[in-house]
Amino acid sequence: MYTKTFIALLISICFASCMPEGSQQKMPQTSSEISGISTVKLSRIDSLVSQYVSENKFPGGVFLVARRGKIVYYKNLGNRSLDTGKPYQKDDIFRIASMTKAVTAVAAMQLYEQGRLGLDDPVSKYIPAFDKAHVLDKFNPRDSAYTSFPAGGKITIRHLLTHTSGLGYGKSQAGDLFAAYAKLGFHGGSGLSHPYWTTEELANRIARLPLAFHPGDRYLYGLNMDVLGRVIEVVSGMTLSDYFEQNIFTPLGMSDTHFYLPEDKYDRLVPVHDYVEDQMVMYRENDELKVSRDYPEFKNARAYFGGGGLSSTTLDYAKFLQSLLSTTKGRENYADADNLIQNDHHLLGHKTLALMVSDQFVRLNALSKGMNRKVGVSHGLGVALTTATGTDPKSPGSYEWGGSFSSKFFVDPEEELIFVGMSQAIPRYHQEFYGRVTAIIYGAIND
Repeated sequence: MYTKTFIALLISICFASCMPEGSQQKMPQTSSEISGISTVKLSRIDSLVSQYVSENKFPGGVFLVARRGKIVYYKNLGNRSLDTGKPYQKDDIFRIASMTKAVTAVAAMQLYEQGRLGLDDPVSKYIPAFDKAHVLDKFNPRDSAYTSFPAGGKITIRHLLTHTSGLGYGKSQAGDLFAAYAKLGFHGGSGLSHPYWTTEELANRIARLPLAFHPGDRYLYGLNMDVLGRVIEVVSGMTLSDYFEQNIFTPLGMSDTHFYLPEDKYDRLVPVHDYVEDQMVMYRENDELKVSRDYPEFKNARAYFGGGGLSSTTLDYAKFLQSLLSTTKGRENYADADNLIQNDHHLLGHKTLALMVSDQFVRLNALSKGMNRKVGVSHGLGVALTTATGTDPKSPGSYEWGGSFSSKFFVDPEEELIFVGMSQAIPRYHQEFYGRVTAIIYGAIND
């Protein structure tokens, strides 16, 4: 018994010594067998990434799995550039795009539990420009003129958190709605950054966009969390960037997460890959997104897009997720809990987090107007939910989201499991990749 304990301790020390400097006390790595996961089976992720890289289907990236507060898999695989062949590094910084939304949702829920924001408050209470929302009626493609009619209700904070406001994303919606958005200056890259707007101006411009339907009628992915970012600014009295820094990033030790990077971190921002037909190429600035790939390096920019503007590292984002998980499970459930995350800081009360990850689409799903038609998949406040088994191996109660440059996360409270995958490729092809990674992770659980 003592021999086994010594061996386990020795393995744990060896793993910890391989971690990047400065991270060993934040989220300690351990032998994966101690956390009930097979090291051998997890190594299948290496083989999967190697296959995709060799077939020029995926660039690789940095991937992390943690269970019971311990990192059981943390590797940089593949090359960050087809031009240079330089490999990914664990401290690389990635554009996380829509994984920003979970951070914005947590910020809004912080204000909610402080009594400063109501989920069913009208957005116009904080942004008067939304007082007269209107729904698209007819569109004339010859001159881009359109007509609209008053919305049958106010857009609320809950509508923003669930993407049921009627706001879209422009390019992600075909036909008249996209054309109407384009007429008002919104295109495929809207939702990432802007070189000279402020967050206030962004929200006021979004308020001019026609809605696809009456607020609350159904789900449509769109610019909702960007509006919510401005609400957070109004309620808190600070910029969204400063709010995140003071209330989320600094308490968790997320020192490499920013809307716009400091100059001394520019070299750590990885390039973006694109696809020509089914083959990977480097992104050359002529993509349909119509946004500079270098937007994290914009100087003096003041538009903070709560729906997609952040850049981060794999470990930083894991700290954010682990804080949420430890709030759900309680610190007594983890060995070495004091080392789980800096200051053992919980961003939300456990009942507030339970509300955030509760099913908001019971009625809409029954009407086939929810997020999708997959059995057991729904939506909470800012995140997608697994509500029943049958779609993939994740346990009911798991929550997740991804980013448009091929990043992905999920949290499984039942298994005390988190996953963060960071890459930089516009995912028109091979979107099955993360599903295969998920299958490998769950197949490796052995307790």
